[in-house]
Amino acid sequence: MNFRQITAAERTATMFPLQAYAFMPSPWSAEEEEKYRRRMRFYETAVTLVAEEDGQTLAGVAAFRMRQNVRGLVHDMAGVASVSSHPAARRRGLVRELMHRLLRQTRDEGCAVSVLYPFRPSFYARFGFVGIPRHRTAAFAPEGLGHLLRAELPGEVERVPMAEGFDAWDGLQRRLLTERHGFAVFDAVRAAEFRDDRYWVAVARVDGEVVGAVRYRVDRHGGELAAGHLHCTGSLGRALLLQFFARHVDQVSRVVVQISTDEVPELWGTDLTVTAEGRVDFPTRGGPMARVLDMEALAGTPVGPGAITIEIPDDELIGGVWRLESVGGDLTVAKATTPSVTLSVGGFSGLLYGVLDPIEVAARGLGAVPAEAVPALASMFPRAMPYVVADF
Repeated sequence: MNFRQITAAERTATMFPLQAYAFMPSPWSAEEEEKYRRRMRFYETAVTLVAEEDGQTLAGVAAFRMRQNVRGLVHDMAGVASVSSHPAARRRGLVRELMHRLLRQTRDEGCAVSVLYPFRPSFYARFGFVGIPRHRTAAFAPEGLGHLLRAELPGEVERVPMAEGFDAWDGLQRRLLTERHGFAVFDAVRAAEFRDDRYWVAVARVDGEVVGAVRYRVDRHGGELAAGHLHCTGSLGRALLLQFFARHVDQVSRVVVQISTDEVPELWGTDLTVTAEGRVDFPTRGGPMARVLDMEALAGTPVGPGAITIEIPDDELIGGVWRLESVGGDLTVAKATTPSVTLSVGGFSGLLYGVLDPIEVAARGLGAVPAEAVPALASMFPRAMPYVVADF
């Protein structure tokens, strides 16, 4: 068995047949393969590993180079994707070996954290990944926002094709990266593919400053306005974009938009009938999972008061004993010898990302947390729901 890293140019001949069989209707057409080949210019910076035997590619994995905000500190992130294998080669441990190699390589290349969308969470839990929230969707009829049509809001909304609005849309995302826990963005190479999308983008501005942006398309007259993530810097940006949706009354029957877990669309209007839904099922709609790849890179993370020494056993990337302490509100990380808490990689990652508290870590079997250690862990790593927007 030969394990090697391949270039983007090699992906069409090696990875495409595996991905197409795993994720697309098949058999696939020559046109679909050619479309994939043309996209590879956006994959130049991805790390792609394959397993080959007798000249045949049997399995492959990849990671996109991304950036993610974790509790206010922005890290390089490995966005794992393209995990696939030949049916005849499944359950031979090839994907497992490729994943170990991929996580180790991306950590060595500077990635402090990693996120993926699982086909089966229990499989990726073996690699230390823990579940984090999937975005929600809000679906409503535009007439439910009719009150906004009478509102005199400062600012304006411009509707342009994505090719024209990409810089504003992408620029807002990169601003939100510095402000929102869990927010993640692609590097410039991968993100550039969105410029070619057949989408509109609505850009809200106040005094020339972009305060909101959303990409969308309309499927048909009387149909649905399907929007991506509702990006905004605050309530005014949100109101401007919702007012824009309201102007589609008598054109579409409903609007469907992606939102974060802290949005409350039932409060967007007095008579608004809305369905807010967070749907997770497998293998097609998995909620994201995350893990830490580099403990020392977490130094400087904003945390609550406290200090504790933890042991993370049996992990080649972050295993060991670590002294974690809040100094002036920033985390310090140092190697230590005598732990007071034992956590799995998933248990610690759940605390860091704010999706688990110490009691939940113990209840889930992700660590041994003595009662006397609960207050320090809860104080240092309070619950904070991350908002991951990138589907990769």
